[in-house]
Amino acid sequence: MTSPVNVDVKLGINKFNVDEEQPHILVKAQPDARVMELLTKACPAGLYKKQEDGSVRFDYAGCLECGTCRILGMDSALEKWEYPRGTFGIEYRYG
Repeated sequence: MTSPVNVDVKLGINKFNVDEEQPHILVKAQPDARVMELLTKACPAGLYKKQEDGSVRFDYAGCLECGTCRILGMDSALEKWEYPRGTFGIEYRYG
């Protein structure tokens, strides 16, 4: 019998080099609220967080660069989605 995989532990092994000067994802000033709600459920890194007032806060630090939010929200919620500049972003480590 195999033991269950703890996703948080596995993600903790990865290294994130965050580009503080040039975010690779930008949310629109007036994003579609329904799409933002969907992104709170779809983002595997949990970077879209619903606030007490019903708004959704986003932080690109910790992004897995999977493209889920790009596919779901590029025209309605996101202003920009691109891969980080060279040497920035996630460095996957296996262990």
